Amino acid sequence: MKTVSNFLNRFTSLTTLAALAVLMVLITVMNPSFLTTNNLLNLLLQVTANGFIAFGMTFVILTGGIDLSVGAILALSSALSAGMIGAGMPLPLAVLMCVVIGAGLGAINGFFIAYGKMAPFIVTLATQMIFRGLTLVFTNGNPITKGMDGFFLAYIGQGYLFGIPFPVILMIIAFVALYVLLHKTAFGKSVYALGGNEKAAYIAGVQSNRVKVAIYTISGLMSAIAGLVITSRLSSATPQAGNGYEMFAIAAVVLGGTSLMGGKGRMSGTIIGALIIGVLNNGLNIIGVSTFWQQVVEGAVIIVAVLVDVIRNKRSLQS
Repeated sequence: MKTVSNFLNRFTSLTTLAALAVLMVLITVMNPSFLTTNNLLNLLLQVTANGFIAFGMTFVILTGGIDLSVGAILALSSALSAGMIGAGMPLPLAVLMCVVIGAGLGAINGFFIAYGKMAPFIVTLATQMIFRGLTLVFTNGNPITKGMDGFFLAYIGQGYLFGIPFPVILMIIAFVALYVLLHKTAFGKSVYALGGNEKAAYIAGVQSNRVKVAIYTISGLMSAIAGLVITSRLSSATPQAGNGYEMFAIAAVVLGGTSLMGGKGRMSGTIIGALIIGVLNNGLNIIGVSTFWQQVVEGAVIIVAVLVDVIRNKRSLQS
C-alpha cells in the first residue's frame, strides 16, 4: 500500500507540474510578453502572499482540518502591528510582534479545535468573523498609513536581493524550512499520522492535541508573514486585506495534490499549486480578460481542484 501511495503522490506531482507547464505555454502563445523577465519576477511577487498562506494551510489540511480564518488573521496582525508602528514602536520589534500575534491567533484556533473538540470549519469560520470584526474596530474601517514608510518595513515587500524580489526569497526560505519540518522530522510524521487515522495515531503515542495546536499556530504565523509583505507593498495596513485569501490557499494546496481528507500530500505540490493560480491570474491580466470573468475562472479552478481531489481519493481507495 505504501508503494502504491508513493507512486500516486509522484504521479500527482508530475501531473500538476505538467499542468503548470501547459498553462504557461498557452498563455505565452496568446501573449509572448508573458515570458519576459520583468513579468516573471512580478508573477513570483504576486504568488508570495498566497504561497505563505498555502504553506501553512498544507499542514492543516494534511490533518483533515481547514482554516478559514487565515485572511482575517493576516488583516488583524497587520493592523495591530501597524498601530504599534504609528505609536512609535521600533520597526523591527513591530514586525516581530506581527508574527507573534499571527501565531497566537492561530494557536487560539488550535486550542478550540484540539481541546474544545470542535469542528475546524465552525471554529475558523467563527474566528474569521471575530478577527475581521476586531480589525474593523481597531482601524475604524480606515487604512493605517502612519510610519509605514520606514526602510526596514518597505524592504520586506519591496526590496530586491541579487535582482530577486525579497518577498520571493522569503517565500523560498519558508518553503525549505517547512519542507524539512514536514518531511524530515518526527513532528511531520505525526501530522501525516493524525490525518491518516487519528485513533491509530493516538494509540501509537502521537499527542494529537499538541500537534493540532502547533499546525494552526504555523498557519497563523504564515498568514502574518503574508500580511507583512502586503502591508509593505501597499505602504499601509488595510482592514480588508486578505479578503478571500483562504479560498486561493485551499485551492493551491488541493491542486498540489494534498487530499482534503487528510494524510496525503507534499509541500512541493503546494508551491506548484500556488504557481498555477499565480500564472492563471497573471495570464488573464496579460491577455486582457475582464476582472469580472477572472472571478468566474478562479471559482471554476477551485471547483476543479476539489473535483480532482474527490477522483483521486476514489482511485486511492480502489487501489
